Amino acid sequence: MQAVIDYLKKNQSRAVAELCEYVRFPSVSAQPQHRGDLRSCGEWLVEHCRAIGLEARLCATKGNPIVVAKTPRAKSNGATRPHFMVYGHYDVQPAEPLDLWKSPPFEPRVANGVLFGRGTSDDKGQALAHLKAVEAYLKTGTPLPCDITFVIEGEEEVGSGSLAAFLLEHRAELDCDAVVISDTGMPSSKHPALTYALRGIASFEVTLHGPARDLHSGIFGGTVDNPAMALCQLLGKLRDKDGRVAIPGFYDGVQPLSAYERKQFARLPFKARDYQRLLGVPKLFGERGFTPHEQRSARPTFEINGLTSGYQGEGSKTIVPAWARAKITVRLVPDQDPAKVIKRIRQHLKKLCPPTVRLEITEGHGAEPYLVSPTSPQAQAALRALKSAFGCEPVLIREGGSIPIVNQFKKILHADSLLLGLALPDDNAHSPNEKFDLDCFAKGQLMGVYLWQELSGV
Repeated sequence: MQAVIDYLKKNQSRAVAELCEYVRFPSVSAQPQHRGDLRSCGEWLVEHCRAIGLEARLCATKGNPIVVAKTPRAKSNGATRPHFMVYGHYDVQPAEPLDLWKSPPFEPRVANGVLFGRGTSDDKGQALAHLKAVEAYLKTGTPLPCDITFVIEGEEEVGSGSLAAFLLEHRAELDCDAVVISDTGMPSSKHPALTYALRGIASFEVTLHGPARDLHSGIFGGTVDNPAMALCQLLGKLRDKDGRVAIPGFYDGVQPLSAYERKQFARLPFKARDYQRLLGVPKLFGERGFTPHEQRSARPTFEINGLTSGYQGEGSKTIVPAWARAKITVRLVPDQDPAKVIKRIRQHLKKLCPPTVRLEITEGHGAEPYLVSPTSPQAQAALRALKSAFGCEPVLIREGGSIPIVNQFKKILHADSLLLGLALPDDNAHSPNEKFDLDCFAKGQLMGVYLWQELSGV
């Protein structure tokens, strides 16, 4: 093991240079003009995997190609070797607004131990850390205690549209004991974390239709209901003063936090004043009876993402708008069922909607919440690897966001996912000036080295 660790230290500057090369590809999956850049990025990744000793190929899909890379399979003498999969993505978010970047997003820049550039932490740097760990094993001739397959896709930022079909088609090849994902974060570099739960999501749009066309508010106002006003009044009834969602049955199925989980949450670093300052709000608000950590990761929410109605241009236009629309997402926790929640929301909105307007509900994307036992042998093995790499006691966290594909791994491959994020809270994923702490990059590689030993032993 010492040879592996020494190799990583000796080659760290080269690893950073290779990450910079990787980040230079503007592999933006949301923008069609970058389709060629995505393919070029995938091809670069395949060549890189081959150069470090992996068997790699670029697999075509209906969308962007998927990179599959495997460690050389060792002779097992009849015994079944553990097999693990590492999942990541090489596509990135759009870089706009460009004027807010301090340096060009696809010209990586190192400053004060931090690498700036789009995709540095989400997810190129995190996934590359695992590749570097395996490279250290292969280049030093140190036997791996397990077989490892990397699956790195190019559509995560637009919903992983091709991945489920790919998993089904290659189910036998990808059959594994667990999936390792580094595409989340940790509270601080002194609090490395295993994310054991993710919130699910259900999205929809609510439209209230009023008159057949925009009407002159002076001539017709007062004789017809204003859809914008009706929508605001309707939405205002969906949350009470204590921050609870006022929809009958909304909280059905919600698993209460265990005493063990609450104890783990209490270990997380948190200062309300700093959090308030970070968010730029005059005062924090959330469901009464729960801490901010619990509110944003272990409790369901009802969020209005956008409101649209009437005239939006310069100056005024005195009308009664013909319609009003709200974009809404609900975040869900184990064991809420997205379909059942949406059904209850529909029923309640129909009940609240006045007869003076017509209600239309259009459903969007959704994903189930995810939970893996934090006390399982695999979870505990991951925590030991984090402690060995970072030199401090790791924490267990729930993530407020959603990673829909982990449910596909569970359903199709029957494998739990271990979410071992390396990003820090201020790494600006999806925002201008995205960055990745190079110390976290190095320790993430070290974590990968210890991880395979720990996981193979359970």
